[in-house]
Amino acid sequence: MIIVSKNNPIVKELSSLKEKKGRKLTNSFLVEGEKMVRECANGGLKIRRIVLREDYSGEKYSYPVVTLGKDAFRAVCDAATPQSIAAEVELPHDLLCKPEKSCLLLDGVSDPANVGAIIRTANAAGYRELYLADCADPFSPKCVRASMSGVFHVKIMQGSREKVLSVLGDIPLIAADMRGENVFSFVPPPKFVLAVGNEGNGLSDAVRERATHTVRIPMESTAESLNVAVSAGIIMYALR
Repeated sequence: MIIVSKNNPIVKELSSLKEKKGRKLTNSFLVEGEKMVRECANGGLKIRRIVLREDYSGEKYSYPVVTLGKDAFRAVCDAATPQSIAAEVELPHDLLCKPEKSCLLLDGVSDPANVGAIIRTANAAGYRELYLADCADPFSPKCVRASMSGVFHVKIMQGSREKVLSVLGDIPLIAADMRGENVFSFVPPPKFVLAVGNEGNGLSDAVRERATHTVRIPMESTAESLNVAVSAGIIMYALR
């Protein structure tokens, strides 16, 4: 059966996943596109159902399937030019716990594109445990797209700054800040937390006070700053 009406209850429920309220209510999020759905299936997350546009002719999956007309499918998806497949995926709920290896702390990063890009680079660089304190929702459509499947392969733990810092305990915390020492000559401890802050305001006072080290990326005098996702990527690899 092909569902064509945008007012169909299933279409409305799937459309609600574009908003945080809808994701919280259903305990799920939407993954869009052939490659992303495949990566999600390989990443071990629980796929509840596959959503297909009526003209889909690609890979077959063994999950429950919902087939939508073109207008209904467009209403469900967030991308401007959606591909013909999506998946409703159960939200992972990783409880706050002490990291096993060096990890990342995102402190108030508010742009979902930046959060997604940092997750993407963290996965590539081998930082598999991420702590998010008062950040953009990592499971929003924009963030999931920007992560380029990274969100399926890292452990994302969310909480207040107080709770996150409490869990991190006495692990050395390296703060990314323009007033720090040159990251390329800095020798990091064997295990550490790298903290990056908000796009406009930088790190919070609570995280700054907790920092045991501060590092910076050297720049030409004509450059005021770098995008937080770019900065995080450079520092992640420099510390490796």
